[in-house]
Amino acid sequence: MDLDLSCHLSIITGETDRAGLAPILGGLREMGYRRAVLAPMDEGATDAAALRAVFVEAGIAPITMCGQGPGADVSSSDAAERAAGAATLRASVDFAVRVGADQINGVPYGLFGRPVHPLAPAAFERSAREVGVVADYAADHGVQLTFEVLNRYEEAAINTAAQAMEYVSASGSDNLGIHLDTFHMAIEEADMNEAIRHALPHLRYLELGQSGRGLLSTGSLDIPGVVAAALDDGYGGRIGVEAFSRPLLARGVADMLSIWRSPFQDGLEVAADAVRVIRKGWAESGPGRRARRLSRAGA
Repeated sequence: MDLDLSCHLSIITGETDRAGLAPILGGLREMGYRRAVLAPMDEGATDAAALRAVFVEAGIAPITMCGQGPGADVSSSDAAERAAGAATLRASVDFAVRVGADQINGVPYGLFGRPVHPLAPAAFERSAREVGVVADYAADHGVQLTFEVLNRYEEAAINTAAQAMEYVSASGSDNLGIHLDTFHMAIEEADMNEAIRHALPHLRYLELGQSGRGLLSTGSLDIPGVVAAALDDGYGGRIGVEAFSRPLLARGVADMLSIWRSPFQDGLEVAADAVRVIRKGWAESGPGRRARRLSRAGA
């Protein structure tokens, strides 16, 4: 199974020190993961060189995160606030380069949190233009900037693949990538597979998350079916895995994401289970069947 798999480290740990990360990254690499997503962090207070070294030693690549905050929001009508938001994103690109990441995930388009009103079209346009410029800056530094499409309870700006495609068009950038997540699509999309097909021209990250935020093998979503359909439709990009359990998250993060339960205790088992689920989807896909036929023919 030759797939570019990525595991969100929040499944397993919130640690970023060498002693804590090294065995985790090594275990993920042995499972078949090529990348691991770091949780949002204080980039200015992080030893990027040390963090880069532990990833290099483990033979796995990092993906970093980005976001906006009060007073630094690219969707704002205030020019100074937009400039501060763009500066924050450029700083995240610079951090990604220092830590050895070639991709940034996250919510670069505005403030994360439960919305109280729809996003105005003018704010959508302002945000897209600013993020498009940063996406080009990132590409010049060898980094793919993506933005995650979230459900209506977490974000008002972009909830569907169709809106994501509109946002890329409004950005004016050929370098901005879309990040779709099955957990969010299950809430917002009438047809998840059609949503993936619609976003394919700019889809750079397909994340797999179950309905209950737990193991991919337990829940209401047909994750193998999603994987098989995406591969059959020509998706060849990175596939991520995400799950959350309250005891494994910092309390503030768990509260922000509304993670009140503990669907699992062992994050590494979740990562291993995800590989098995993805492998099942791959085996059911056209590319998987062809690979198995070629393997048998060469045996």
